[in-house]
Amino acid sequence: MNKMKMFIIMLMTFSVIACFYAGVGTGEPLVPALIIMGDSVVDAGNNNRLNTLIKANFPPYGRDFLAHNATGRFSNGKLATDFTAESLGFTSYPVPYLSQEANGTNLLTGANFASGASGYDDGTAIFYNAITLNQQLKNYKEYQNKVTNIVGSERANKIFSGAIHLLSTGSSDFLQSYYINPILNRIFTPDQYSDRLMKPYSTFVQNLYDLGARKIGVTTLPPLGCLPAAITLFGETGNNNTCVERLNQDAVSFNTKLNNTSMNLTNNLPGLKLVVFDIYNPLLNMAMNPVENGFFESRRACCGTGTVETSFLCNARSVGTCSNATNYVFWDGFHPSEAANRVIANNLLVQGIPLIS
Repeated sequence: MNKMKMFIIMLMTFSVIACFYAGVGTGEPLVPALIIMGDSVVDAGNNNRLNTLIKANFPPYGRDFLAHNATGRFSNGKLATDFTAESLGFTSYPVPYLSQEANGTNLLTGANFASGASGYDDGTAIFYNAITLNQQLKNYKEYQNKVTNIVGSERANKIFSGAIHLLSTGSSDFLQSYYINPILNRIFTPDQYSDRLMKPYSTFVQNLYDLGARKIGVTTLPPLGCLPAAITLFGETGNNNTCVERLNQDAVSFNTKLNNTSMNLTNNLPGLKLVVFDIYNPLLNMAMNPVENGFFESRRACCGTGTVETSFLCNARSVGTCSNATNYVFWDGFHPSEAANRVIANNLLVQGIPLIS
């Protein structure tokens, strides 16, 4: 039985790879569009246009990106979603919806609505003056109108139903809200807070479905306790070399609820393909076994001291920034390096077979 399961998985994987190369050969992407929503892990520059401290449009961010430009991506180079776009056969990345490039035919292959410091709880985004998930959905509706005006309703509806809609959020709800908000963590246990976040998640998926989306992917929480800034801020005093286990357990609990909620949504929404992408285990594996995964350092990030720096604290004057980020799992205190994002993206491609088959 186990051999048969392995054979089926291998067969499906080879089929996807064959389709991928076929798409590359013909210049046709595997899906008509890629829609991205969520937080800083996938924000490609929307926060550049906001009055917020949560930005990454300055060096050393983007130093290994195309033309070495700081585009607003919270990494030294490409995001996991950039690699995903390439693997799907797109020749460009989804444009940040608030950017000047988000117009005309550029919108036909998708758009990026994500905003650093956003979360399932709109209160998280509001506190940091980021774009709430509800506002991201409103922006998506506006996007749909623009696409419909360009190509007509029939083709537009095919684009929306065939597009992959990827949601990656939730970390900010815990690290930048729940854990540091004495009101929240006094009223709710971590488990209760996770339950609380399932309602906006369910509503979000239902709303996307009502707008014609039929292929949706959502990422799990990462191992929160292994992020360098989390180890510094929430770890035991004097122990800066170990993941914070209670934070990782909170992430595991949340991910279990996310999977169960997603299963219920799939059962209740006819025609919906909803995939929960596990980024917890790939990132945990890199954090716990860096050398085996081709890395040198996983406890400290590349930027600055590697302990807390992120956003405006990670800047051109940050002392101690590493010279070669490919050796590091984390670029800054919260975000993976381009090298780690590549590994994550490779895992997403295999897990996402149902969305492209």
